[in-house]
This record gives sequence, structure tokens and C-alpha cells, in this order.
Amino acid sequence: MEQRLLTIPRIVLAGTHSGCGKTTVARGLMAAFRKRGLEVQPFKVGPDFIDPGYHSVICGRTSRNLDPFMMGEEGVMDTFVRTAAGADIAVIEGVMGMFDGLDGTGISSTAHVARVLGAPVILVADVRGMSRSVHALVRGYAGFDPDVSLSGVIFNRVGSDRHRSLVEREQSSPVLGFIPRDPGLSVESRHLGLKMAFETGIDPSVAGVVGDSCDLDRILEISSAAPPLPAVTPKETEGREKAVIGVAFDSAFCFYYQDNLDRLRSSGATLSFFSPLAEGLIAADGYYLGGGYPELHAGGLEASACRFPIRNAADQGLPIFAECGGMMFLTESITTGEEEYAMAGILPAAAVMTGKIQGLGYSLGHWGSGVQMAAPGLEIRGHEFHYSYLEPSGDARFAIDLSRGKGIAGGKDGLFSHEAVGTYTHSYFSDEFARSFVQAAARSREQS
Repeated sequence: MEQRLLTIPRIVLAGTHSGCGKTTVARGLMAAFRKRGLEVQPFKVGPDFIDPGYHSVICGRTSRNLDPFMMGEEGVMDTFVRTAAGADIAVIEGVMGMFDGLDGTGISSTAHVARVLGAPVILVADVRGMSRSVHALVRGYAGFDPDVSLSGVIFNRVGSDRHRSLVEREQSSPVLGFIPRDPGLSVESRHLGLKMAFETGIDPSVAGVVGDSCDLDRILEISSAAPPLPAVTPKETEGREKAVIGVAFDSAFCFYYQDNLDRLRSSGATLSFFSPLAEGLIAADGYYLGGGYPELHAGGLEASACRFPIRNAADQGLPIFAECGGMMFLTESITTGEEEYAMAGILPAAAVMTGKIQGLGYSLGHWGSGVQMAAPGLEIRGHEFHYSYLEPSGDARFAIDLSRGKGIAGGKDGLFSHEAVGTYTHSYFSDEFARSFVQAAARSREQS
């Protein structure tokens, strides 16, 4: 049987380096295309939680992460084709510099994802502090990997009309835009990256500035020239509800991969979202607490009506999976500066915030024994990025052995008590883990 092919217009926005303005350009192009009435499906290369939040608000469609290390190349293709269906254009924001990947290789780089998807690449080049030299830079990017199609360049942070005229004297690649220098287009940062979209809102001027500065018609033509992609087989979904999983979501817990939530649903879970900051614990058969900024809300979490009920849920053996910030809430306390705040007291450890990064990079490991939510030997892949560390008690037990990544202590992750597990790894759920987690929640429902 001949495989069905799909036409999916798409572009990848790559950067020469981190900080070149590709996030601003991506947001601006998404907003400009939306202003034209187009359906835009956004994506983000790499293990990022913040940029996808902006994408989703701008586009009205949930942004997805594309990361070959965490998902595999087949997973990248599956997520892309499945979620870009029905869109007029897919806009994929890159990560770091175009060829920057795992351990100095090209694995999981922007270029890697562009190759997997056969997507044309538009390079964002920051021309601040240079003119003609930028063409040497662009030519180097264009010729570095013959399997990556560089279809044009957008020059960002152009200082003046004269500056633009100096850059325009030569052409190293088709020029698709000159965006003026405008400090107002950037987003305020903090220790874990940009502020979240629900905190800052979306500046409507971005669509105008970027849209007026770029050749939108030509960019649409480039996106439409991308080759067809093979259709993917839709994932089967459980026909009946097996369990309800409560998902913490507010300004303290807001880091989630959408694919994780989808996999829980397709495994038979009904997801019920709640705010540990604003309400008591909702009734559920298990709980999922993602990462975020508990240290910024430590006082509110100490006073939370959720703190004691979630400890009771853990004592009753309900499965609870908590990542990074979620894990910190399950510990005995969080110390920020000179202040110590009491937390849920489920995991035998204290969390301490510091002023420097304590863990950054991809994680890879395997589950051991001790908890029901994951079978021994099951692989876990993800990413860690945290400024805190844990001080576990002497009798602390760990459910995960890492072959890559720092984890909590000595290559160990997955601190657990009863059926509550906390990890520094922001994991990308495999189908097997999602099913196992839902099954553990279903067992707790049957036993209640």
C-alpha cells in the first residue's frame, strides 16, 4: 500500500547564536501571520518550556517541543506531522546557534531537526556592531552542512538607515528582512529564563514591527516549497477512563511538555488541573506536579491549603510524580536566602536555592525498584536546569540511576517515599511510562 504524503508548509528559524533575537523574530512572524488570518502551528526545538507558552498564546494552537535526544527522530516526525495538520504554516523556533547540539555535536540541534523534517531554514543574524562582516558569517552557516537548506536571512537589530545600507551592499543569501533595533521588543529575563506568557502578556507591537520589516509573502513561498512528509498513524486512545490525575498548574508549577499530557490522556487518564497556591488538593487517583518557580512563591506554598492534604494522599499510597519545582514542594522545606519555608514534608530532604546553576543538560537513566509507577529497567530521558540543590536525609531512597545528568545526588534521581517520586529531571514521557503511571493511579482508585 502506497504511503500517503502530506503537504505541510513549514520554516525553521535558526540563530547564529543565543541572544541573536530569534525568539523575538519567531514571535513576530507568528503574530504577523495570524494577523493575516492564517492558522499557524508553532514548535520549539529543544527542552524549553517558556517560549512555547508565548507561541501558544500568539497562535491559539498549542506549541510543541521537538527534540531528537528526548523523542528520537521518529518521535520528532510523529509530533510534527500529527499536530501541524490543518495549519497554513508551521513555524519552528530553533535553539541556541543553528548547529549547537549535544556535547558539541549536532545532535538535537536546530539543524538536526531541520534535516529530519526537510524544512527550509531562515537564519536570524544579529548585525549589531558589524556590517559587511555579517556576510562572511552567513556564508559560513550556509555552507557548513550541505544537507541543510538555508533559504534566506533576516538581519536583526539594524541600528539606522545608514547601517542597513552598509549591510545591503552585499548579499550572501536571499534577504528576507531588516528588523530595527528596538529594546522594547525583548522580554524581561530572570534566573530560569524569560518570564512566562501569562505573566507578561503579548506585546501587540511585535507583529507590526516584525511584519513590516520582513517579506512575509516570500517567507510563505519558501515554506510552501518544503517537500511533502509521510502521514503518521494516529495514536490509539483508551476508550474508557481508568483514572483521574490531578495536574498542578499555576505560577509556581507551569513547566509541562504537552506531549506528556497527551500521552497520559491517551493511556486512559482524565486530567484535572488545579492550583496548589490558590486552592486545596482536588480529589484524584494520582498527581503530577511539574517544574516552575516554587522559590518565588515559597510563602504562599507554606500557607497553601494543599500542603497537608497532599501529604495525606502520599501516606495513603497514591502515586505522585513531581519534577524539579514540583519535587521541591514535596520536600521538608525550601530555603531562599535567609528564609526557610515549610513544604509538604513527603520526601526526606530539604531544598536550598543558590545563586548559580546546580544542574544543566540532558538526563538519561533507568528506573530501579521501589515504586509501582515505573517498571524496573524502564528508560527515562529528559533535561535538568536548576539553581537549587537537595540535602537528602541519611535514609533517603532513590528510584532512578542516571548514566547521564547530575540528578539529586551521586547520579541518583527519583527520591521517593511511599508512591511519591521527585526528580530533577524534566522527563519526556515514553508511552510505557505514561501507561504505567496511569495504571498505578487506576490501582489506587480500585483500592480506595
